[in-house]
Amino acid sequence: MANPILPLWEYIPDGEPRVFGDRVYIYGSHDKAGSDKYCDYKLKVWSAPINDLNHWTCHGDIFHTRDDRDHKSDTDWTDRELYAPDVVEKDGKYYLYAFIVNALGCVAVSDRPEGPFTLVSKYKYNIPQDKGEDCFGEGCFNDPGVLVDDDGKVYIYCGFLRSFVAQINPENMYEIIDGTYQEDIIPMEEPFLFFEACSLRKIGDTYYLIYSPSTGNRLVYATSKSPTGPFQYQGIIVDNGIDYPAGNNHGSICCIEGQWYIFYQRMTNGTLMSRRACVEKIKILPDGRIPQVEMTSLGFEESLTPYRITPAEIACVLKHGCFVTEKDVFSRTITGIINESIIGYRYFDFGNDFSSKTIEFSMKIKGTGCKSRIRVLIDNYENGEEIGTCEIGMADGIYSSAVKAITGRHAIYFIVEEMDTSGAADMFKGRHLFEFESFVFMK
Repeated sequence: MANPILPLWEYIPDGEPRVFGDRVYIYGSHDKAGSDKYCDYKLKVWSAPINDLNHWTCHGDIFHTRDDRDHKSDTDWTDRELYAPDVVEKDGKYYLYAFIVNALGCVAVSDRPEGPFTLVSKYKYNIPQDKGEDCFGEGCFNDPGVLVDDDGKVYIYCGFLRSFVAQINPENMYEIIDGTYQEDIIPMEEPFLFFEACSLRKIGDTYYLIYSPSTGNRLVYATSKSPTGPFQYQGIIVDNGIDYPAGNNHGSICCIEGQWYIFYQRMTNGTLMSRRACVEKIKILPDGRIPQVEMTSLGFEESLTPYRITPAEIACVLKHGCFVTEKDVFSRTITGIINESIIGYRYFDFGNDFSSKTIEFSMKIKGTGCKSRIRVLIDNYENGEEIGTCEIGMADGIYSSAVKAITGRHAIYFIVEEMDTSGAADMFKGRHLFEFESFVFMK
């Protein structure tokens, strides 16, 4: 499954990946296409077999703060949006930790990791009045990340602008144990720059706290030998603002069949909302460090094939104005394409066939009444080899050209150029040249 890893009409940001049994689950917020705000009033969960990450199953809605056509609300004290949940297993039960905007958060339980989840309780805690609002946001427990440690102790990590940790009573899983909360476990100052999105993972004897810094579009991590710190800043894991419309980021790391991944999100629709789940392979080095990875179109794939139709929207490079937008559940395009826009995909395997000098390249386009061309480059959009060009007309259609036959594994970049036949380029500067639906290479 390429990035985004879920069906392309599904918007699941803030993803917490968890392996339970022989399946991997993604618990996250639920965005809507074209929305002008973050998140929804329900949570959904998707899962896939750990040995077949190309087949994801939707288990439907698992928790609600408002009635809908099929469910009653699970909360009688609020009808606000649900943000950034987490789920952990304890003694054969699965506990959902919900962050509700401007309201007391809560804990729900299920006998199955896919839910649905039944309300257990609001969070219960006793924190001094001068600490409570700063510490847990009036009970929201912003972006909760939960750890059930090897010794049976349970910790909740949370925070917006400031970070916090506390122990949860493992007997009921919703009560904060008096005197266990700590403030500013991740500083707001350099190099930490804590902002939000706490997620804790324990690997061996090391605790990894993954979070979003005040730069927003990155996921970074800090490590400690104790679940409550002190933590040492380590670096960036992934940055979804490099060569792509930047926005907030939230996710975590997960080991699936011996391979580590970072789950994160990308923006669509030219906004910070309508976010979709993506994943990249990562390495954990012998010394515990995680080298930064680039954004790709791969998802769980080793390589993409250029000889199958590729939807334009899986681009991992979008520069100079262009972005993915959804028109309806069946149709998403790259729009906002102007002169010098760059659209890129990493990585395709062209194989090792030397039988011809050229191959056919075709693009499916929605026209906007303009004429343009694209230059097709491999490996690097600044100084990569140009293997061909393709002229784009004014109308909807398929536009094709012959390009150089190549072999091996390459990134592909399309560099857009306006074709000015009027001699009055300044009059048309910045106009949208076309919308991009899909493309394919053909031997």
